[in-house]
Amino acid sequence: MKTVTVYLVRHGQTWFNRFNKMQGWSDSPLTDQGIADAKRAGDLLSHITFTHAYSSDTMRASNTAREILAKNLNSNVALTITPFFREQFYGYYEGEDSPKTWYAVGAPHDAPSFKEIIAKYGVDASKDFCHEADPFGAAEDALTYWNRLQKGFKLLRADNQHGDNVLLVSHGTTIRSIVDKFGKNDGFKVTDSPRNGSISKIALTNEGVKVLSYNQLEL
Repeated sequence: MKTVTVYLVRHGQTWFNRFNKMQGWSDSPLTDQGIADAKRAGDLLSHITFTHAYSSDTMRASNTAREILAKNLNSNVALTITPFFREQFYGYYEGEDSPKTWYAVGAPHDAPSFKEIIAKYGVDASKDFCHEADPFGAAEDALTYWNRLQKGFKLLRADNQHGDNVLLVSHGTTIRSIVDKFGKNDGFKVTDSPRNGSISKIALTNEGVKVLSYNQLEL
């Protein structure tokens, strides 16, 4: 059975993170702290030999990936940029204040915050609720979101061989969603979002995904 180890890193802090704004397909630059987040992750991963490196096609993810690769001592790989591992698309709510948005999305379900939505209904429900609340119907629902991510997993499986190590820089809710979907039965909890620059590990096989660790600042 082919197994590929994926080092899944959340991008460094951005200005939208700092201002607590909804940041899905919208983008904002890394702050100085965000660059430091990326370099810290690069130091932690400097001795890992990567066969491929991927990031979402957002500036914040690709710039984080480049900082990590610049620190790597064993790999000379080009960065593959793909839309498949973008953050969830929040549609009408892109760039809006996060607490206000999640109140509007969750209050009709008696869960007026993102944390309460997850606790009561789960991560995928937050996507469906956001889609329902979007007056344009543009925000991704869970089915649309997972159809996109499965294309990303298919790409990773096709590109890599058994025993390969892969770098993948993605986003907070995307990493949280992956760990919730594939790690819940192994006891992984996603009450807290992965920190900027944190490292999670998954094992990707032909049969599925196994979560190995979540939200680590040390290896």
